[in-house]
Amino acid sequence: MEKLNEQEVEKLLGELEGWTLVDEKWIERKYRFQDYLAGIDFVQRVGQLSEEENHHPFISIDYKLVRIKLTSWNAKGLTELDFTLANKYNELYKKD
Repeated sequence: MEKLNEQEVEKLLGELEGWTLVDEKWIERKYRFQDYLAGIDFVQRVGQLSEEENHHPFISIDYKLVRIKLTSWNAKGLTELDFTLANKYNELYKKD
């Protein structure tokens, strides 16, 4: 995967609900849940999808708040795969 340029990142980010650009090399979103176990279930599904795609995010769990950060290490920045997975994570969240 090839690293996206600034214009490509801005365009894709504008089409992506709830995500923000961090340090020009990460995209991040915080997901809030009704209870702790709903967040844990979401993380399980994110983990399964990430494993299938062989692209793994940073995930932190703070009680009912789950934060996900994506970047592509091999490309040294953001790629289309990061945005594709971010969209898929959003779809998983909408199912809750």
